[in-house]
Amino acid sequence: IRMPVCSYYVEPAGVVIDPMVPDDGFEVFDGHEKPRQALLSTRHHYRHCDQFVERFGVTVLASSPGLHEFEGTDRRVEGFEDGDEVAPGITGLVTNAISPDDTTFAIAHGGGAYAFADAVVRPPGGPLMVVPDSLMDDPPETKQRIQTACRGLLERDFEFEHLLLAHGEPVLDHGREALEKFVSTPLGQADFDPVT
Repeated sequence: IRMPVCSYYVEPAGVVIDPMVPDDGFEVFDGHEKPRQALLSTRHHYRHCDQFVERFGVTVLASSPGLHEFEGTDRRVEGFEDGDEVAPGITGLVTNAISPDDTTFAIAHGGGAYAFADAVVRPPGGPLMVVPDSLMDDPPETKQRIQTACRGLLERDFEFEHLLLAHGEPVLDHGREALEKFVSTPLGQADFDPVT
């Protein structure tokens, strides 16, 4: 969708989120705690999990509504439910905004962060926004669900400074303000086009 695609490593929890092999290879983990789990924010973000399983023996987890994606394959993916602590200090919140398995991870490390799947994106240097209407079954209803889910995240008793986006640049240090602005802004058509 013509913007960076990101993965994240939460070292205190031994977790990679929506993992891709780093540009500099697996050597970036040398001298650090090795990943033990791979968390998928949506079933579509399996990405390079096979390489992480082979290299580190990680366990792959995805929200239960998305497990059908892996039936009949040799990919071993375990399920979690909404509200489960999926790793030390990380809670999976199945927001069910853009798809039934769309998950936001509440990460209680490094000042606190929410890690989003596909509901919220951020073009380089831009504001938070939703994906283009063409990627939604029912754009008006989906946009309403996304904003409602994000309001719910703001209402949780959870301190956070950062927003980690699977698609686009993260928001560092000002995550709460960015999310508050997002939920108070009318959501129109995104001003970028997906790659088809």
